[in-house]
Amino acid sequence: MERVVCIIAGPTCAGKTDVGISLAQKLNGEIISADSRQVFKHLNIGTAKPSKEKLGKVKHHFIGELEPDVVFNASKFELGAIEKINKIFDEGKTPIVVGGSGLYIKALVDGIMNNVDTDFEYRNELYALREKFGNEYLYKNLEKVDPKSAEEMLPQNWKRVIRSLEVFHLTGKPIWVHQKEFVRKIDFEFVQFGLSWKRKMLYHNINKRVDIMVENGLVEEVKEILKLGFSKELYALNTVGYKEIISYLDGEFDLERAVELIKRNTRRYAKKQMTWFRACSKINWLQVEGSEDIDKIASEIAGSFKV
Repeated sequence: MERVVCIIAGPTCAGKTDVGISLAQKLNGEIISADSRQVFKHLNIGTAKPSKEKLGKVKHHFIGELEPDVVFNASKFELGAIEKINKIFDEGKTPIVVGGSGLYIKALVDGIMNNVDTDFEYRNELYALREKFGNEYLYKNLEKVDPKSAEEMLPQNWKRVIRSLEVFHLTGKPIWVHQKEFVRKIDFEFVQFGLSWKRKMLYHNINKRVDIMVENGLVEEVKEILKLGFSKELYALNTVGYKEIISYLDGEFDLERAVELIKRNTRRYAKKQMTWFRACSKINWLQVEGSEDIDKIASEIAGSFKV
């Protein structure tokens, strides 16, 4: 088989995990999770982490490997995933990347420019300005020095805004110039597939999953995480499902309202994911009508590989 990495992307509740496992069994593959939250330990129910049974069928990477207070981002994912991809190829297997974190997948496919240092003093100044004046203030500053980058993000993407300002501060050049000059050497290619559902059915899946999460002990899981001493302010817990339950535990509203909000916010997140992925012309879209299509879709993807 050629050195081709298969990527299975799509919104939450699209069946990516099951398609990935079925495909890995057909192609003698291993799965690399491109999920920015499943990489953390203890966050199991709320991230819809694959069950022990599913994890036992195929070897997975980046599932439950880090404590919630460890910093993990798209850049670290890119570097770690490339290392794992090479190892999987060396073992004569097929790397299959599965996930819905669009930025992680983009980082892996296109590369993230890592050759500009961090100026912690300047970054702290920007954090202070954000605290005092808000996201819009930083965004307007970025528009002045790097309008092209500003066009590609929103004020609420404040971490990206800060990094763009930092790169311009350090080098006098916009971050996109560095990204254009950045050349990454890899000896494999990517083929991307996306799982697409009719919106009404996808939203039905989301609502059903949230109910199951609560039945399976999501509230108890959040309580246990906090009992372990992890701050509720952690980036890992600023996640749909966890932040609403934390607010419920803080007495901001009742459990019924928390569940309502989880469903609504998950639907909004799915819509955002689809907007991101639809903007990528490299993705080959496959329509899913129901769970019975999972194996058929995996077979269709497997058939496109030269063995």
